[in-house]
Amino acid sequence: MTKHIVVTGGSSGIGLAIVQRFIDAGHRVFNLDVKPSNVGSFVHCDMRNHQEVQSCIRSIGSQHTIDVLVCNAGMHMSANIEDTSEAAFLDLFNLNVKGAFSVTQSALPYMKEQGGSVIFVASDQAQIAKHNSFAYNLSKHALASMAKTTALDYAQFNIRATAVCPGTIETPLYHNAINSYIAKSGADKVQIHAEEAALQPLGRIGQANEVASFVHYLASDDASFITGSLHMIDGGYCAQ
Repeated sequence: MTKHIVVTGGSSGIGLAIVQRFIDAGHRVFNLDVKPSNVGSFVHCDMRNHQEVQSCIRSIGSQHTIDVLVCNAGMHMSANIEDTSEAAFLDLFNLNVKGAFSVTQSALPYMKEQGGSVIFVASDQAQIAKHNSFAYNLSKHALASMAKTTALDYAQFNIRATAVCPGTIETPLYHNAINSYIAKSGADKVQIHAEEAALQPLGRIGQANEVASFVHYLASDDASFITGSLHMIDGGYCAQ
């Protein structure tokens, strides 16, 4: 049966892989992003703008069921608490947390009609701390909390809510972070990439399609008894 999937931030990285995975499974996918994409049904939407998010979901929900919502849109920031400006903190939270709040709040009334699945793309940092990751870490803990509370509040409507917690995944965000570090330190990119891979028990960096496959599983009927839980996909990093 064809389902209607809403993915936020689906134009690149993990989000793009998620969009493609659901399309490959025969579903229709709406990608809410500010960056255009020709994969899936692109809907221009600034996730920082609550009213715009509401309008986009209203437009989709008035014509289609919303069977699955994947809250993926987000940004990364490397800084400790002293080096985090108020403006940068608010900008990150407006996208990573308020964006997920806005789209989930907007979609749930439509999902209540037939049930469904809400999946938050959090991070291994929803479970552990890392250096120079104050605001980003905090935002990912917030998404984990949203998954748990939404699961409890909406189980009566047969709506499941979970969070996937990727570790180090090779995406444009990953390469941007590496490039930023190299610009500051002068380190060799090949060496840094190898060192990152060596930190993972499986000895390599994860791939976006691996996260996408797990998201697809969590949204499927095969996962019908899974809700309120956080799921690590980190090559064993957090088990160390």
